[in-house]
Amino acid sequence: MDQAHDVQCVAVMGAMLFLTVDGKSCEIDLGRQSPRRTAATQAQRERFEVSPSGYCIHWPELDEDLSIDGLIGVKRPAPAVELSGKV
Repeated sequence: MDQAHDVQCVAVMGAMLFLTVDGKSCEIDLGRQSPRRTAATQAQRERFEVSPSGYCIHWPELDEDLSIDGLIGVKRPAPAVELSGKV
């Protein structure tokens, strides 16, 4: 799998996610995105995993995922579809 992002730092304080990705820092209000994360305890919000490819952040106890692309506003082109011309 290709490396999507270089995730250097992820921290959760309250409902805020602090993220350093590809050398850029940002803050995301987790409570605005998911009622499940809003209702979670601080300990549950702090238990997350970053995918090895840097594609997403996963909260196992909450069964929630966030794509890094979505968090930092990256839009990737759709994969090319090869048409065979056969019917």
